[in-house]
Amino acid sequence: MIKSQILIFLFRWVVSAVGMWATINLFGTVDAGVTGGIWLYVVAGLVFSLVNSIVRPLTTLLSLPLIIVSMGLFTLLINTGMMALTVWILPGVHIDFWGAFFGAITIAIINGLVNFLIPINPTKPAQNN
Repeated sequence: MIKSQILIFLFRWVVSAVGMWATINLFGTVDAGVTGGIWLYVVAGLVFSLVNSIVRPLTTLLSLPLIIVSMGLFTLLINTGMMALTVWILPGVHIDFWGAFFGAITIAIINGLVNFLIPINPTKPAQNN
């Protein structure tokens, strides 16, 4: 059980790193002095995963009335805020509001495609036929 949860976390970390690579290269800038290479995106994926697992639930809970009134559209702003917070934590990476907005949509699409193609459900045991 623990081993599968660790593997799921590592897999989601890799997917987040790929999403951050796409987002930063499409919508953001990296300072010339930052020479992280692939490690920049690996750390960005980890920071994004941690921000989404720690900050996002609290933000979603506190903004639940706005989410209900807007019929869920306010979650786009929450996702934008999580992206902006992730980029703010990363040294040498810059992104504006619209970059964070479209970056959050990009990562949501990447995560949605990966979850569709490779469904991961650790609570359901495999069926033996």
